[in-house]
Amino acid sequence: QVHLAESGGGSVQAGGSLRLSCAASESISKYRCMAWFRQIPGNQREQVASFDSVFGYDYYGVAVEGRFTIVQDNEKNTLELQMNSLKAEDTAMYYCGASRGPCSKAAWDYETWGQGTQVTVSS
Repeated sequence: QVHLAESGGGSVQAGGSLRLSCAASESISKYRCMAWFRQIPGNQREQVASFDSVFGYDYYGVAVEGRFTIVQDNEKNTLELQMNSLKAEDTAMYYCGASRGPCSKAAWDYETWGQGTQVTVSS
């Protein structure tokens, strides 16, 4: 099973940018869907963005569309999330997930998760 490791989180002021990275221990090309989720304490894990490699289709949650960009690099086995125009409500722990099935908004459909990276946006 692939191991995922997120990095790039930190503290930033509203309006700023961060780029998260998820490094995989082996090829991610075997996974149909790679996705970024986020979670705040007491809430369910929420899908932020995903990439379906079968159809080459990316998806963004309504809250981040137009501000975030997901990038998958099969050569480097990385998944990145460019986050621009950050808002205080983007504050959360961000997780990278992998699934051999189609992309899903349900966290339980993903087989593997990283340990997460914290993003804190101050207003």
